[in-house]
Amino acid sequence: MVDGWPRDRVAIAGVGWTEYAKDSGVSTLTLASRAVSRALADAGLGHGDVDGVACHRVGDSVQAVLVAQALGVRDLRFHLDMFGGGGTSHQVVAQAALAVASGMAETVVCWRAVNARSEFRMGGTGRAAPDALEFAYQLPYGYATPPQQYAMLARAWMHARGAAPEDLGRVAITQREHALLSERAMMRKPLTMDDYLAARPIAEPLRLYDCCLETDAAVAVVVTGAERARALRQPPVLIAGAATGGGHWLFSNGREDPTVSAAADLAPRLYRAAGVGPGEIDVAELYDAFTFLVPLQLEDYGLVPRGETGGFYADGHARLGGRLPVNTHGGHLSEGYVHGINHIAEAVTQLRGAAGARQVPGAETALTTGQPGYVGGTCSALVLRRDR
Repeated sequence: MVDGWPRDRVAIAGVGWTEYAKDSGVSTLTLASRAVSRALADAGLGHGDVDGVACHRVGDSVQAVLVAQALGVRDLRFHLDMFGGGGTSHQVVAQAALAVASGMAETVVCWRAVNARSEFRMGGTGRAAPDALEFAYQLPYGYATPPQQYAMLARAWMHARGAAPEDLGRVAITQREHALLSERAMMRKPLTMDDYLAARPIAEPLRLYDCCLETDAAVAVVVTGAERARALRQPPVLIAGAATGGGHWLFSNGREDPTVSAAADLAPRLYRAAGVGPGEIDVAELYDAFTFLVPLQLEDYGLVPRGETGGFYADGHARLGGRLPVNTHGGHLSEGYVHGINHIAEAVTQLRGAAGARQVPGAETALTTGQPGYVGGTCSALVLRRDR
């Protein structure tokens, strides 16, 4: 155990996806059940092997225990139904890994299922405001949606770094290039800088292509002990390290500089738990609800020196074949928005060497992150490692 983390003792043994769509036509229970069943089949396991279930949601999906009932789990040894946005996405998998390492459970399935386009639109205003104190001071001014909140953060970050719109555009364009190589991606047309700059504004400085997709989908991963995983169908991917942290609860909790996220506090603990440094990361899957969060996290996780991310993208280092490929599946901007867990699934795929045309050659270590703490007040991340 390092900083309380069971390094390399727990693995991800299976991954499963539903179709990414604008209208799934089914319930979130059906989406979850499909993704879980596919992840189990990928691992070579059945529903009867599951004794733990874990998910996160924000009042927009089905309870974990109901999915367990649908799967026919008779003796549920561990369940976690975590309330929270994308900042909790990686914490769900970390908690499942701790349950396995402690012996509370043997096989835990983690997922996110959401009809975020056709049903319960993420950040929509057609329902009651979240039960957060600061919303009482925002709603009278019509300041309520994620693009509005993140736009102010984006403007502050751009001003502090001297970033231009083109710097954000390169993030969107690079991820679109990657998405074109993924059979699951929702966005199937190339994106040019002219397209990006001509797109309609959503909330200044954010344009259309700065914002993540609204997606109906589910993604699941199977967590079990590393030794057990080695006897299953797929090459195991070890959970080398995990960490959770705090964040900016909106904008008034005493974090003086909004251009540095809570991930900067979390990162040293994460790398210490995994036994690696940022220079050993081969591929990065970084939470990208909005474009500026990607270069911000490159800085805060120590992958690129602060203020140098513009050149990093301009020189092609984030592309496939570059120094550190970022969001190789297209991310939330171009593949689909499944609230963080599709980043974990892509990291697993890369470390298995199974990503096809978008494969990063020789990838051994991946960083995958949840939302870095803004608005929701929490952040989480994993370092995954190919089993040697």
